[in-house]
Amino acid sequence: MTPKISVIIPTYNRWPRVSQAVDSVLRQTWTDFELLLVDDGSTDETLRHLKQNIVDPRVRFFQTANRGVSAARNYGIDKSVGEWVAFLDSDDRWLPEKLEKQMACIKNQPELVWIHGEEIWIRNGVRVNPMKKHKKSAGDIFPQALKLCCVSPSTVMIQRRLFQEVGVFREDFPVCEDYDLWLKISAYHPVGFVEDAVIEKYGGHSDQLSRRYRAMDYWRILSIDTILQKNLDLSKKQLAEKELVKKAKILLKGYRKHANLSEYDQIFYLLRQVVSDI
Repeated sequence: MTPKISVIIPTYNRWPRVSQAVDSVLRQTWTDFELLLVDDGSTDETLRHLKQNIVDPRVRFFQTANRGVSAARNYGIDKSVGEWVAFLDSDDRWLPEKLEKQMACIKNQPELVWIHGEEIWIRNGVRVNPMKKHKKSAGDIFPQALKLCCVSPSTVMIQRRLFQEVGVFREDFPVCEDYDLWLKISAYHPVGFVEDAVIEKYGGHSDQLSRRYRAMDYWRILSIDTILQKNLDLSKKQLAEKELVKKAKILLKGYRKHANLSEYDQIFYLLRQVVSDI
């Protein structure tokens, strides 16, 4: 029987941390799922350890060349079979009723095609409170999605057909690949939201990609430029143009200050497309 949900965990050199993520999936009160573990070319024998320690028949193991988290997630999407696709980063953990609460919400709102949920943030072992700008919500989140990544990959669950409609994670983005996908989905579809915490999100460790890439808005600007080429309604197009201009001006100021001109011309060109009188 085809499982209702496909769960995808991409991982790279995170043994034994990934085993805790796996355990949090296998402890779910909703049991109709398959779990795809995609080892993105680890060198710490992650896959061997996982196979030795996991005997659950719902788990499927894959190993790919090291091509990044987007490629690993996309590989999992391609190999999965569930009607819904959920993701879990290998350094996060689901709370036991994560899937059950989200499926209950979908049952009550059958028009939903994607859903996320509240998080508990833990940084360097200490629980922290998210800032106001990180507040999660339901409905039309496109205005918020323009500003920053407003959906955690570890909380989201997406109806499979959406990937045919808007595409998958951009493999040419080393970061902000989630920002890009949420922008493409939220431009056309409201999101469901579970107000209870559904995950524990862990941060502060040295191998987080966000710690290696400081000019995150460079990738966000490229993403906004892409969405502006789509068929957006006028109000959303105006919001996207306004946010591109705001981010581009700040980024260009930083490039000039630090004499980082390698990407300056590209961002200035995108800015000129929106603001012709610069």
